[in-house]
Amino acid sequence: MKAAALIVAAGRGTRAGGGLPKQYRLLAGQPVLTHTLAALAQDPAVTALIVVIHPEDRALFDRLIAAPAGHPLIVVDGGATRDASVRAGLAAVPDDCTRVLIHDAARPLVTPRVIASVLKALDNTPGAAPALPVTDALWTGDLGQVTGTRDRDGLFRAQTPQGFHLDAIRAAHATHPGGAADDVEVARAHGLDVAITEGDEDNIKITLPQDFARAERLLAARKEQHMDLRLGNGYDVHKFCDGSGVILCGIEVPHDKALLGHSDADVGMHAITDAIYGALAEGDIGRHFPPSDPQWKGAASEIFLRHAVDLAATRGFAIANVDCTIVCEHPKIGPHAEAMRTRLAAIMGLDTARISVKATTSEKLGFTGRGEGIAALATAALVAA
Repeated sequence: MKAAALIVAAGRGTRAGGGLPKQYRLLAGQPVLTHTLAALAQDPAVTALIVVIHPEDRALFDRLIAAPAGHPLIVVDGGATRDASVRAGLAAVPDDCTRVLIHDAARPLVTPRVIASVLKALDNTPGAAPALPVTDALWTGDLGQVTGTRDRDGLFRAQTPQGFHLDAIRAAHATHPGGAADDVEVARAHGLDVAITEGDEDNIKITLPQDFARAERLLAARKEQHMDLRLGNGYDVHKFCDGSGVILCGIEVPHDKALLGHSDADVGMHAITDAIYGALAEGDIGRHFPPSDPQWKGAASEIFLRHAVDLAATRGFAIANVDCTIVCEHPKIGPHAEAMRTRLAAIMGLDTARISVKATTSEKLGFTGRGEGIAALATAALVAA
């Protein structure tokens, strides 16, 4: 299901200092908000980015903020309160999105795992949000003196993104009087169940000047971790049978034959899917979607590819690029290659610049040279996100 990310960036952020609202201050050479947008855009389910800004920051936003590749921004003016800003953002969510992630602009270090866990939880509940259990002792105090203690059992530190079924959270905000600490409070006041997913200690909210130094250190550490590069390869073959066309990389290509397979026999998409599984050391398509299972008979191969992409995100990896080579004498692939790249990009949530589809013949040699079928090879590169 498609999801929108709603980034609340209408605050003034004065406690962080620096002479600018904190979301526009530089962090490792880029505005905080740019980091936040890039983090949310990595999840393949996120197809729309809505940014709610202060009306007086429009020129600042236009000058400093660029949309992540393949993710045009919807920019909305916020209201006088956070509640009003969220309502304005919810009204701008595209109709094809059924879920929404509401996220603080000042949390630029949110990880793919945190995002994917919230979206996964929404399969079974109308609301979900990441949090960390309180582990420190809790005191009350007055004038610098401890006045008492509080039981920490059952207490959590809330984080974002907080995810909801779109219709449900719209209805909750429409009836709420305002003044809520966050969107979970709004949802619960409307009677919605909200699941707690696992948060991350690094998913900090930049609030005070010293938070910038901590965020810089965390980003530097992540860059070192990004050396975790995974490569996988995939290979698939399907033979021809009677028919009037083949499906390759999600595109129907006219031909005097079809391809035989338990699913739709999309040999190109199968090779790419296996390349991703291979990079994750997760076997192949048959391991996750056994051909002996009748529910996958005739299934669209994009189901398999989306599963592989989602699995990579859950494991904390982003897909850097994919290269697919289709081997056949006929049909001709060149006239359809761009359409294939576009289709794969839409399924995988990637920019087309990260996807290559090309073709070659086998010079009349072997089964492909004899026109008995089509083979495909693919390579996928994954990096720790």
